[in-house]
Amino acid sequence: MRFMMLVKATKESEAGKMPDEKILSDMGNYNEKLVKAGVMLDGSGLQPSSKGARVKFSGGKPRVIDGPFTEAKELIAGYWLIQAKSREEAVEWAKRVPFVDGEVEIRQLFELEDFTPSPAIDKHRQIAKELKKKKS
Repeated sequence: MRFMMLVKATKESEAGKMPDEKILSDMGNYNEKLVKAGVMLDGSGLQPSSKGARVKFSGGKPRVIDGPFTEAKELIAGYWLIQAKSREEAVEWAKRVPFVDGEVEIRQLFELEDFTPSPAIDKHRQIAKELKKKKS
């Protein structure tokens, strides 16, 4: 099962404040543990919302909204994509994040096997195969 661990933004991350050397070192050690355990698939920090945009749809029409966005607690500052055997294992990894203050939300990803077979799902499987070839 794949899980996304979402790091919630803070006033500091939204202000573009970079982590200090100790935090970077602690995070590097944590990431190294994830990699050695064969759990980590991907992860990164995100630029503040002031450098981002949202595309909102209404009636099928897109509308672009430039950042920053006002509600920092609803924003994401970074993520890990992990492979875990269960939700409980994903929670255990999240509990080890070396934060003094902060919040990590854990969400399981849908897998194609979660959907009823159909022509649309077959198309998604084909796309996934093509993507895998490009990554190799």
